Amino acid sequence: MTTHSPLVWGTFSVLVGTLMVLDLGVLNRRSHILSQKEALTWSASIVTLALLFGGFLWWQTSPKTALEYYAGYLIELSLSVDNLFVFLLIFQYFAVPAELQPRVLKWGIFGAIVMRAVMIAAGALLLQQFTWIVYVFGGILIVTGLKMFRSEDTRIEPEQNPLVKLARKLIPVTPAYEENHFFIRNARGALFATPLFLVLLVVEWSDVVFAIDSIPAVFAVTRDPFVVYSSNLFAILGLRALFFVLAGAMDRVHYLKPGVALILLFVGAKMVASAWIHPSTVLSLAVIVTILAGAVVLSLLRPRVDA
Repeated sequence: MTTHSPLVWGTFSVLVGTLMVLDLGVLNRRSHILSQKEALTWSASIVTLALLFGGFLWWQTSPKTALEYYAGYLIELSLSVDNLFVFLLIFQYFAVPAELQPRVLKWGIFGAIVMRAVMIAAGALLLQQFTWIVYVFGGILIVTGLKMFRSEDTRIEPEQNPLVKLARKLIPVTPAYEENHFFIRNARGALFATPLFLVLLVVEWSDVVFAIDSIPAVFAVTRDPFVVYSSNLFAILGLRALFFVLAGAMDRVHYLKPGVALILLFVGAKMVASAWIHPSTVLSLAVIVTILAGAVVLSLLRPRVDA
């Protein structure tokens, strides 16, 4: 397991802490819909910082670590964009007013940061203790990639979600949204959940499902838990702004999903064949960049024709 200097950990902690305070605290102190200009500016700022951090790793650690970080970041970013499609479907299903969506995204991202830390630590421990688990991870990615190819439409059934079912059993739910509250008390002091809380549960659940794919995918390009976690966090912290950038342009990048499926198949095959084949980090990064760029260019050249 790779160790890193206090300077590397300290720089990462300061950057992430500052971004979290700004994005989840200052900029989102009052939930509001980000304008395209705000969303583009914030997304570009986070991507720039993420790329600069990779340069810092190149300087402080090694080119290999930096390239692994960049490969992991691109994988996470592409999977995060696919996750945004699901968020949009969840908001549409629950008819979440646009002005309430930033609040759900804020707490959803915070929960994702905590859950990813736990899952990455568990994944690193499993890989360290049981070397054969790499084949399980690879198999999961291959199966998921094949499912993505076969599935034209993403269907969500929130009412069948186990967390939603459990929440409805444990606490009564109001029939309508109550401003931006997750919980309210009635005149007699009884506690009620609001539909917004159910939306948050489904968003968190979807992130766990995506993490089951995305975390093994990053472990396919690096076994360094720090690189896995840092690439995850930089991708996650840009999700809220990226949502507002892409909300109106989801149909214009319709080849992104099969592109993500190809990436999952590639990294899954890489893990399954890891005992015999050892493609370099540079090659892995080149394949990921080529697939993502190809998906975007193909989407622009061949726009979707609605039936």
